[in-house]
Order: sequence, then structure tokens, then C-alpha cells
Amino acid sequence: MPPRSAPIDRPRSDCLVMLGITGDLAKKKLIPAVYQLHRRGLLNIPVIGLARPEWALEDLRSHVRASIEESAEKFEEAEYEGLMANFSYVAGDYNDLKTFARLKTAVGHPEHPIFHMAIPPSMFACVATGLASVGLNQGARLVVEKPFGRDLASALELNEIIHEHFDESAVFRIDHFLGKEAMRSLLITRFANAILEPLWRRTYVSSVKITMAESFGVEDRGAFYDSVGTLRDVMQNHLLQMVALFAMEQPVNETADALRDEKAKVLMAARPVEPTHYVRGQYRGYRSVTGVAPESDTETFGAFRLDFDSPRWGGVPFFLRAGKSLADTVTEMTIEFAPPPRPLWISDGSHLPPNRIRIEAKPDSFTALTWLRKTPGDEMIAQPITLTPDLEHRGDIGPEPYELLLAEAMEGDPTLFAREDSIEESWRIVEPILTDYPRAIEYDRGSWGPANARKLAEHDGGWPGEPPG
Repeated sequence: MPPRSAPIDRPRSDCLVMLGITGDLAKKKLIPAVYQLHRRGLLNIPVIGLARPEWALEDLRSHVRASIEESAEKFEEAEYEGLMANFSYVAGDYNDLKTFARLKTAVGHPEHPIFHMAIPPSMFACVATGLASVGLNQGARLVVEKPFGRDLASALELNEIIHEHFDESAVFRIDHFLGKEAMRSLLITRFANAILEPLWRRTYVSSVKITMAESFGVEDRGAFYDSVGTLRDVMQNHLLQMVALFAMEQPVNETADALRDEKAKVLMAARPVEPTHYVRGQYRGYRSVTGVAPESDTETFGAFRLDFDSPRWGGVPFFLRAGKSLADTVTEMTIEFAPPPRPLWISDGSHLPPNRIRIEAKPDSFTALTWLRKTPGDEMIAQPITLTPDLEHRGDIGPEPYELLLAEAMEGDPTLFAREDSIEESWRIVEPILTDYPRAIEYDRGSWGPANARKLAEHDGGWPGEPPG
């Protein structure tokens, strides 16, 4: 009998269809990922682009070339030509079933095609229906980009429509954050180090703080961003997925089902966010961005407190914040530990930092540990020291997230993809603050957001790296 963690034999995808290939996401992320997979010998299947514009194949070639030249460290003509030899293009309206009839002709007769929907969420349902109308859902996989709905009701409705044509095992909800080196390393940190397991609980952890800050603004994405906002764009998905990886119990093995079961369980234990624990902000000048409504109240900054009803995390506050035009570009998680019951050689006014573990996902990928040591010399004085890897051992090593995730989806491995139940639990958690929220407070570009966000965490040591007050 094989071990419970034995890999499952899944058929590999034999045709890739990129819906929305003319769009911004495809140009910036997906085409470069496909190019790298081709270079590494991990593609070797037909690739078909589907979009609305009436492009000739030469238009597609120019689009793909521009994408690769902008992203790749070195453009290789032979690799580009090898990729394009497998490329074709179909133009059509997603609402027109004739589009899918033409797509079926172009696809031919693959047994396990994979469809990547880099298209507006409003099109997800009609595309799933269109694929099924010509039988392209049989044996197929569907890669769905976020956002997965706008709230719990729409997420439930979207899942119901997709499941009419695709089994849950064939649906890959892609969150590129889960493909980042730091997020995958978190699993090793959590479950391969016996020294941490006794400390990873309410008895010793006083708070957990997660920041996803960007120093730049909305730029040319005004119309999209104004319809979404920070909460829907990154907090309901990226940040809550980080919480799930951090806070879940150890899976019974390394299989996708075991890991995703534990992620869903920990999100089920989270309380809905209280509106009084939610701060919204909007940077000055946002309303002048092209595509943004003149009187827009869309948030470009959000911060909230999350609490759990679980034996491991009950009573430990989790603070999450994200925003645009902030003081720095950084994505990090900080675990702060409670002080000793009776600390020695520490004066009351010393204001020494707590023991903490800091996990940075952006701009670099590394983990740092802060603790107290004796200051060299005659006196018994404690001072903080932070242990970090040297610069050579920082940064993302290995494939870019989309490259990794596309390869995993083609192999049929759902480990790094969000499952239906965790998506629905994430919407449940933020549901109260989707409808009951304060007006966005203006903040200066280059700051850390509204002052109220500092007050949210001030009784728990404040936000790391941000001066108090």
C-alpha cells in the first residue's frame, strides 16, 4: 500500500488556451511565463490565444515579441520562433457561441485542454458556458483569475455556474501570491522545524502583523481600481491566504487535499471583521487619476484587525494592512512574541523591541529573527540583535510565480491554488466591512496611511518599521 502522501497520477494538459491574450495581464505576466516554460522544455503543447480584437497572426507575433523583450533578461530569437511555431489565434466575442465553435476547430481534439481566463470576472460564467456548449469542458481544466466574485453571494453564484460545467477538481483559482518563494518557504518554516512548533500559538505569540505596501499609486489602472478598491484587490485574497498559511494546523501529509483542508479550517475559525476594527484611506490626488470618479470614495488603503476562535489562536490579534502610495514597497509578516513573565536586566523605560520573526516576501524573500543579547562590556544591559541571511541568500530563487503556477496547473496539481471553500470563507470574513464601513480618510502620498491605522495596532506594539504617533 503506497504512503498517504504518494503523488497522484494526473494526466498532463495537452493544449493551452489563453483567453484575454491581448490584455495587460497576459502581456506582463502570462506570455513571459509561457516563454520561460518553453525555454525550459516544460511546454511542448499547442498554445491558442483567444480575445476580441480581429488580429492577424502577425499582430499576435508582435504582441508576444514585445512582451518577451520587455520582461526577459535576454531575448533569444530561436526560442521565440520555437514558441511561436506552436501558437495560433482566434478572435471573437465571449458572449457569442460561434466564437467557441471556432475555438473548438482551432483546438482540434486534445484530451485534456487547459483554459486560462485572464478576462474580466463578469465574463467567467459566459466563458464556462461557452466552452461547455461545444464540449470543450470534457477532460479540461479551468484556470480562474481573481477576484473570485465581489462578495460572498456573487462568489457562491460564480462557483455554482462554473460547477455546472467543470468539477471542482478541474478548477484552478490562481492567486499568484501563493507561488511566491516566501509563501512556499513559510510551509517549510512552519512544519520542518521542531523548535518553532511549541512557540507557534497563543501562549507565546502576542500579535501577528501583515503589511502589503506599495510606494506607487494606481497609475494607469484607474477605472479598474475604482471598481475594486484595496479590500477586494489584495486583502480578501492575498493577505487572507497569507494568514491561512501562517495559522493553519499541520496537514496530515503533503498532499494538496490535506493542505487545503487545513487552510479552510483555520479560515472557518476566523471571526467576521468588525467594522469598528476597519480603517479605510485614500491618497491625495487619487481622484484626479484617469478613470476614477470625481467623488470616488474607493479605498486605496485598508487596515483591519482579525480575531480567531480556536485553541491555538484565540486572543491573538492579527493586524492586516495594504495600500498604494505608501512610504515603502514591502510585503512582510511579523510575528511578535510575548515578553518573559519577569524580564531581567531590562529597565522599564528601555523600549526594547519584542522577540519577533519577520518574513519578507517583497522586495526580497527571507526570514529574520530578532532577540535580545547582552551588550558587550562590563554592565548587564540587554540590546536587540536581528539575525538575517546575507544578501547572497535573499531574493526569489527559482521560477516566477506565474511560471510555477502555470506548470502546476498543466500537471493538474492544485496544491498552490485556492479551493472553493477557502474562497467562500474569505468573503465571509470581510462581508461586514463590504457594506458597513467608514468613509475613506485622505492621507499624504509617501506616508503610512491614515493616523487611525496606527491607533488600530498601538496597544499591541504598533506597526513594525513605523514610528509611533
